[in-house]
Amino acid sequence: MPGTSQGPRRRIHVLVRGAVQGVGFRPTAYRLARELGLGGWIRNSGAGVDMELEGPGGLLDGFLERLLEELPPHASVRSLATHQVDPLGETSFSILESAPESHPTVLVLPDLAPCVHCLREINDPGDRRHRYPFVNCTLCGPRYSILHTLPYDRQGTTMAGFPMCAECRAEYEDPTDRRFHAQPVACPRCGPCLELWDRTGRVLADSEEALQGAARALREGQIVAIKGLGGFQFLVDARDGAAVSRLRERKGREAKPLALMAPDLEWVGRACRVGPVEEGLLVSQASPIVLLERRDPFLVAEQVAPGTPRLGVMLPSTPLHHLLLKDVGFPVVATSGNVSEEPLCLEEGEALLRLGDIADLFLVHNRPIARPVDDSVTQVVSGELQVLRRARGYAPLPVPLPESFPAPPPILAVGGHLKSAVALTVGRDIVLSQHLGDLQTLLSLRNFQQTLRSLACLFGFEPTRVACDLHPDYASSIHARESGLPVLEVQHHEAHVYAGMLDAALEPPLLAVSWDGTGLGSDGTVWGGEFFLVEGSCRRVARLRPFRLPGGEAAIREPRRAALGLLHAMDPDLSAWGHLAPVQAFQPGELRVLQGMLDRGLQSPWTSSAGRLFDAVSALLGLCQCNQYEGQAAVHLEACLDGARPLGQPVPFRLHEGDVVEVDWAPLLRALLDGIREGQPRRRLSATFHLALAGAIVSVARRFGQERVLLTGGCFQNQNLTELSVDLLRQEGFEPFWHRNVPPNDGGLAAGQLYAVLCRRRISEHD
Repeated sequence: MPGTSQGPRRRIHVLVRGAVQGVGFRPTAYRLARELGLGGWIRNSGAGVDMELEGPGGLLDGFLERLLEELPPHASVRSLATHQVDPLGETSFSILESAPESHPTVLVLPDLAPCVHCLREINDPGDRRHRYPFVNCTLCGPRYSILHTLPYDRQGTTMAGFPMCAECRAEYEDPTDRRFHAQPVACPRCGPCLELWDRTGRVLADSEEALQGAARALREGQIVAIKGLGGFQFLVDARDGAAVSRLRERKGREAKPLALMAPDLEWVGRACRVGPVEEGLLVSQASPIVLLERRDPFLVAEQVAPGTPRLGVMLPSTPLHHLLLKDVGFPVVATSGNVSEEPLCLEEGEALLRLGDIADLFLVHNRPIARPVDDSVTQVVSGELQVLRRARGYAPLPVPLPESFPAPPPILAVGGHLKSAVALTVGRDIVLSQHLGDLQTLLSLRNFQQTLRSLACLFGFEPTRVACDLHPDYASSIHARESGLPVLEVQHHEAHVYAGMLDAALEPPLLAVSWDGTGLGSDGTVWGGEFFLVEGSCRRVARLRPFRLPGGEAAIREPRRAALGLLHAMDPDLSAWGHLAPVQAFQPGELRVLQGMLDRGLQSPWTSSAGRLFDAVSALLGLCQCNQYEGQAAVHLEACLDGARPLGQPVPFRLHEGDVVEVDWAPLLRALLDGIREGQPRRRLSATFHLALAGAIVSVARRFGQERVLLTGGCFQNQNLTELSVDLLRQEGFEPFWHRNVPPNDGGLAAGQLYAVLCRRRISEHD
């Protein structure tokens, strides 16, 4: 009413954008509006949250201030827009049904690990949700993995088939309850339930007995396939070497490290070195796998992570995992529920068909999974988070565009061939999908295409063009060309540069170091050790000295071939290197064939790849001659450091001027060969190699004089290389940047492709 101490009566419409659905935002706003005696309504919409509020102007201002100060834990407001509307005399406040929208732009939250309140309930014998494995509230639980459509309401999720019982309905409708408008709310009476199956699908037990049966099987060394939050996982006792070996054999995963799920933080502290940042990641509601340095090598079987001093460890990420790990009391291997190179299984029937030869038992439930969501993988680099695989807990949180960018048109980016992910423009954001895996099989390609359809449906997304890699034979590039849309090609290493710029919110000018395994260059050769100057456009200004790869892609699988190419560049007569491990790894006849290929340049493309340089040195040191998984040789070369930091001055690389500056590794190779001849320890030689590469980055930075230096590409998953480079750059007065939330590997390519296209578009509009 006019004339009150809070000013004249007004009515405002408010649109809030950000992470404001599925996080308790509406209940918080509802309670605050009721407390202040305001009238009006609130509802979810495709853009975020809409509300109208009516009351004295001072109270409306107070509401908006307090709302931003009292946000629930996982809510974040990107923008809050208000405008005046005509007062209606409304004095009560209500929550309305959601408003549909054809092109939603609201942020979709990732799945969140259980909060302390829900964990307390499942451990309380007096609570009606005691030991219920699907407990959740507005502070935690499934989000992205159960969501079909926006806005985020129960009928648009896979919980639509579970009508709430009277008690759950009462909680859902009570503004004072933690489950007020918690969409997946459920209990043992009305929600999903467990069953334990044998390999034929025969039900052995249900509910609590199913949980106990799975725990008993794990204690007996059996392999249990569990239907988790975003797909199936294999669990097995991580202390039992024979059981882990059996899982490896059946799954077809010979040597690649397996992730661990630990029963609690105390166990992790005994097994690994855990700093404050690592601990924060482990206990966060993202609950990712965190790569940690081992402290006690005897707490898990050597078969879990052979040949590496680090373990990938996570804590239980769902109520089901919490209950199971509490019952067994020991760490378990928790790895993706698939055959190697295939996507995750989502459905029980599919799991029986595809995983029946691997698992001994199946712990399943009847809540459908809307989309596959694997575990995220992280590490700490120079004291900060780095996401290596972006999935549960992180996807599909968007990466915002710089404020200087105009709102983009709907563009799709399809990423690369390995570590696949896709990206799309939604409003003023780039949404990067969850990790999809390698596009090596028909099942993987089908999963890739299904994810595109799923995201398009979720956001009402209709792309006008599609961005892809230059490589014509990538499955993603083929999909782009067959889409019927205009295709925008982005060179592989430029995409890495733009992914890093987007992640770090970096504007030109800068020098970018883009190092990885291989990618097709714009000149038709195989790139991978590139330096770019970004001064508006992105221009390659330097590269590592090229060498030949005998057999082309065969050299990616066999580091010993890369070593031959490196040695051939030093002395074309391979017999001169007969004392070295990679030369001895071939039969005389094989060596003659490879000598001829290198001499004539037959099926031996030139490469500037830093990743292949890692491979070659790993083979020279006798660490890895043939990869059993992608990047194994480089992993072993880094592992060889065994936690030691290289000391002294780096072996200098020579810089040869030209249209593109050539960064010559020959002095480093000579130093390594001398060290091998002298019998120097591998640890010392690996340190020499890592330090020299970091020094080369500094040398090129000095040459081009850019203060800001970005480190991007798969080689900068190497924690030691990244930290050494950061330290040396800082010592020389440069400002280094590296990846945090967008993976530095090919998992970030799609975001980089999209951002590259938008940057080109902005430049062309300004010309």
